[in-house]
Amino acid sequence: MHADPSALSLPGPLLDVARSVREAFYMFWDTLWALVLGFGLSGAVQAFVSRQAIQRHLGDHRPASVARASLYGMVSSSCSYAASAMARSLFVRGADFLAAMVFMFASTNLVIELGIVLVVLIGWQFVVAEFVGGVIMIGLLVAVGALWLRGRIVVEARAVAERGGGGGRQHEMGVGAAHERDGWRERIRTLGGWSDAAGYTMSDLTMLRREIAIGFVAAGFLSVLVPGHVWSDVFIRGHGIWTSLENAAVGPFVAIVSFVCSVGNIPLAAALWKGGISFAGVVAFIFADLIAAPLLAVYRKQYGGKVALRLLCLFWLVMSAAGLVTQYLFAALGWVPAGRPGIVVGDTLRWDWTTFLDMAALVALGVFYWLYRNRERFGGGSGYARDPVCGMQVEVAHAPASTVHLDERVYFCSEHCRERFVAHPESFTARLPV
Repeated sequence: MHADPSALSLPGPLLDVARSVREAFYMFWDTLWALVLGFGLSGAVQAFVSRQAIQRHLGDHRPASVARASLYGMVSSSCSYAASAMARSLFVRGADFLAAMVFMFASTNLVIELGIVLVVLIGWQFVVAEFVGGVIMIGLLVAVGALWLRGRIVVEARAVAERGGGGGRQHEMGVGAAHERDGWRERIRTLGGWSDAAGYTMSDLTMLRREIAIGFVAAGFLSVLVPGHVWSDVFIRGHGIWTSLENAAVGPFVAIVSFVCSVGNIPLAAALWKGGISFAGVVAFIFADLIAAPLLAVYRKQYGGKVALRLLCLFWLVMSAAGLVTQYLFAALGWVPAGRPGIVVGDTLRWDWTTFLDMAALVALGVFYWLYRNRERFGGGSGYARDPVCGMQVEVAHAPASTVHLDERVYFCSEHCRERFVAHPESFTARLPV
């Protein structure tokens, strides 16, 4: 099947829009199976990994704690907003500030779904770069952060974070604590455990649907409509190390102004790579989902304006530096791709392995949805609530934020969602449990 908008009698601007939307759809179609697989694996990990184990082992930023924070972040993959809320919650409950930041970095960058989508859209080199560069970035974060975030700055950050309220200690012994007592080996053998995993999968897809849609649509428009000379103006080329330095620095800036977080920035990264940004710039852009403009506002509310500004400077520095170091390491190994695609993906639907994988993914998604809708029948759902703003599944015992509405406590994945609910509760009451 092939649908070429140029064959239609459309005015020029409408034809460009049609071509852009078509490109966005083909990018989505090529990665549909990868998205479902990634979110399915992520849901299973979130359902079967103990949150208390995470909190117990992050009291400092020595190498062992940093390694644990990275591992726990990888298995607690989530959107950028939820990751920032979890990091704040860990910090308030006694975790070291840098260890909490490491956890946040790992839970948004060193995750399964990003790697799978990267290999489909850009190539295996970027998947390896995600993990190799992620380790480099975390090492730089700890080394530089130990000098930049210490003493009075951390004390002020903790004071602001504790004043922010949310899912404090009053909920730690709630009904969700039952999941900490039940070992994962027992729960993984039950339909109740898998229905909870399906709940995480469906809620994560619901939560990130906006970011994913914006990412694909924006990537479609960027890859079709932006002339080559514009990319040359934004990302300099042909100047050796100065090109790499400029591209690595500008990559995070594009992430800041794009307003797209989490997996939604992968299609944009594919469009930037096609447009001519260097390998270092793409890697830095992928890492920079944690400094998108809305998240900077979240950091200011979580830790105060002074700390938020330091976080921006620190994150931008380590993201750019990690992208740069990764590029030169990969260049030495011969792993930097020699060419660039003329298009991000093909523009034809055909009966190939992608189509069959997408059909299987749609069937799997139907199974996830059925398990999620019937989880109470299987003994699942106990100790969980649904964030009425973003749709994320929240563990009541460790909810980062909550409020009381009409004599009922409502739980949220982050302060960001709670503030939106409190400001306009009537917009979300239809999503509250009855």
